[in-house]
Amino acid sequence: MTLVDRFPYRLVATDLDGTLLRRDHTVSARTRAALSAAQAAGADHLVVTGRSVSATRHILDDLGYRGLAVCGQGAQLYHSGEHRLLTSVTLDRALARAMLERLENGLGPLAVAASRDGLDGDFAMDDRFRAVAGSGFETERAEREEAFTVTPDRSELFARPLLKLYLQQPGRSEDELIAAARPLVGDQVNLVISGEHLVEMLPAGLTKVTGLSLAARRLGVTAADTIAFGDMPNDIPMLRWSAHGVAMAAAHPEVLAVADEVTGDNDADGIAEVIERLLSPAA
Repeated sequence: MTLVDRFPYRLVATDLDGTLLRRDHTVSARTRAALSAAQAAGADHLVVTGRSVSATRHILDDLGYRGLAVCGQGAQLYHSGEHRLLTSVTLDRALARAMLERLENGLGPLAVAASRDGLDGDFAMDDRFRAVAGSGFETERAEREEAFTVTPDRSELFARPLLKLYLQQPGRSEDELIAAARPLVGDQVNLVISGEHLVEMLPAGLTKVTGLSLAARRLGVTAADTIAFGDMPNDIPMLRWSAHGVAMAAAHPEVLAVADEVTGDNDADGIAEVIERLLSPAA
């Protein structure tokens, strides 16, 4: 029996922060070996991250990753080997400003940051926004400090094509904020939790599946061929779309509730644990 006969999926889709990356922002030798073995068995590995391309590509380069990557919560499809942005969906700036005004009228002042579109897209945040310790936003800022601007002028957040907004409100957790905000915006934009203290405003209907399904078509695979790994509510559409959705042990409760399987956390080689089992003769 060959590896191809043994491995049941043709696509392994992995979130990045909290899933593929350990807390020190590296990928373990064991996980690298497991992914390489899955690829030797005929499966593609696809990174599917909430990070923008500009905040992802240096990580992919360090990993030696040369394939497609889905970035920006599904808004961007990036070819890592060619360093080329293939597709991008932006958030309408006039609509984003209107929705932000509606939220603040209903909830009170918010802290806001903007992620801008493009291969070198930068970030701007108002002077209320805080990159909370341990959050994905803090990690991105630490890695690319030169790309982050703090401004007291809100209009600066909307000065360039916009990928998404980050929202915070002191005194409300991310779960509390999104529960209060969703009824106010309806279906005009998408709101999603991407990490601790991080609520993101995205174009209506946009999820990780938007980019994942586009990448899958380019790779000639389907949802039935896919196993996916994630840890935050923004990963739920991807886990549901895939034939088998795997939550990391430290995942958000909403993710644990919908996953087909729960594996070890990102510091305990949770991805490798599942792939090794699938590749074993007993699997």
